[in-house]
Amino acid sequence: MIKQASSKLGLFILNALSRLPLPVLYLIADGVYAILYHLVGYRRGVVRENLENSFPEKTNAECAAIAKRYYKHLTSLMVEIIKMASISKEELQRRFRFKNLDRITGLLTQGQSALICSAHYGNWEWGTLALGLHTTAEVYPIYKPVSNESFGEWFTRIRSRFGNHLIPMRQTLRAIQESKDRPTLFLFGNDQTPLKSESTYWVDFLNQPTAILLGLEKIALKTNRPVFYLRTRVIKRGYYEVDCIPLCMEPALTAPYEITNLHVRMLEEIIKEAPEYWLWSHRRWKHKPEV
Repeated sequence: MIKQASSKLGLFILNALSRLPLPVLYLIADGVYAILYHLVGYRRGVVRENLENSFPEKTNAECAAIAKRYYKHLTSLMVEIIKMASISKEELQRRFRFKNLDRITGLLTQGQSALICSAHYGNWEWGTLALGLHTTAEVYPIYKPVSNESFGEWFTRIRSRFGNHLIPMRQTLRAIQESKDRPTLFLFGNDQTPLKSESTYWVDFLNQPTAILLGLEKIALKTNRPVFYLRTRVIKRGYYEVDCIPLCMEPALTAPYEITNLHVRMLEEIIKEAPEYWLWSHRRWKHKPEV
């Protein structure tokens, strides 16, 4: 009963905060940054270790500067996700723009489907939400369900406000089969950490052995659907631009792991250009390859 009441209170607060204008929410984010970074030190050790291992050529001072910028982005991202509960279509389209989207929509108008690869970079939540506004095809973001049922339902509701169909990761193949006769976009966040038992393919990513999910490549080979990468650029606080890049147009003609290696190298390049916008507080390298 207490847990249920606290969840309801938390959701009430989140919905109330979402009604505030973004400039006000960014002021709140600045305060949260001071608390998380300077007072609480939320996962500071994880962030610094990840940065120092990823960029051995950088000094400790340079990694510390990236970490500070990362926490400022992280707290902005928090309030932007809260804002998803009430943001209008017009404001989202003004703040999140797409380049070369016709590369994807052109296929859809011909009745074809495609697979979309992205990462936890910039504001992937806004990107997924905004993509549903720019196509009449069905958009299926694939996600990992959260453990808290009440907040999980809230996230599902705000993520699907503009028509997206959220699919739990384990139900991806079923959803593809059920929608095979309609033009669709399935979105994969391929920088998540596989379970240790599923860590079967390793690459050198940011100077470290890294386990990579193979689901995108397996489905691309099974369906021969073209694969696109959404390359995000942060223009300024609260404004993003995504370039829709063809990653592989004929998966059936590729070598083993070619598609996986392509999207890993793409993400590595993006991170090196502006590292503060990736999710460094995630324990990405908690699994190690067996010797």
